[in-house]
Amino acid sequence: MRRLEGRIALVTGAASGIGRATAQLFAEEGAHVYLADVNGAGAEAAAAEMAVAGLTATPVTADVSLGQDVTAMFRAAEKGHGRLDVLVNNAGLNVRGDFRHLSDADWVKIREVNLDGVVRVARDGFALLKASGRGSLINVASIMAHRGLRQLTAYSATKGAVTALTRGLAVEYAPFGIRVNALCPGFVNTALTARALKNPAIEKALVESTALRRLGRPEEVARAALFLAGDESSYVTGAELAVDGGMSAAL
Repeated sequence: MRRLEGRIALVTGAASGIGRATAQLFAEEGAHVYLADVNGAGAEAAAAEMAVAGLTATPVTADVSLGQDVTAMFRAAEKGHGRLDVLVNNAGLNVRGDFRHLSDADWVKIREVNLDGVVRVARDGFALLKASGRGSLINVASIMAHRGLRQLTAYSATKGAVTALTRGLAVEYAPFGIRVNALCPGFVNTALTARALKNPAIEKALVESTALRRLGRPEEVARAALFLAGDESSYVTGAELAVDGGMSAAL
């Protein structure tokens, strides 16, 4: 039997990268997946590709930094299925630059998606997760929540807040049968990291700081999300799962 047979999942930032790989894997494992993304056309294209493969998915256009979009996103899931068994808080962005030159506008931009958006989704998705009776909320943070790297300070600050939020929500949501965990990916080949990885020196430094001496792939993070989504992690809540090739362990 497939590991998410009959379950309902929603993944934000699902049009590409880690979100896309996670949505694909969840659907392959039997879930009906809502693919939410600010890039509505991308979400529709991803859902169409999945449909060709015989998988069930519903695209939803949603910017998690906008309250009305998040409300509409959950209304679609409620109307379609009345519950959510798995909610993956994956949407995120980064604006690289030295912190001393960080503008207020850029800080607000990062914070509104990476932190405010995660808070909004986790809060507004509560009722549908509670309706499941076995809900799993997965917040995608980053190994940069625990490491410092030049030009990523603002990003790291928001991801550190996500890990703290995860611990608090794990305690607060536990009485309702909802588990809350965080994924902390290392450097993965996605659109979010593409600009930095175009610089051979940066890529070399990142690879050398990773114990496995390579970058990650979106599907590798997706497999970790699958573990946290299903029954195999039924006694896991408030945890941070590093999927970083050993970057957090390497000197």
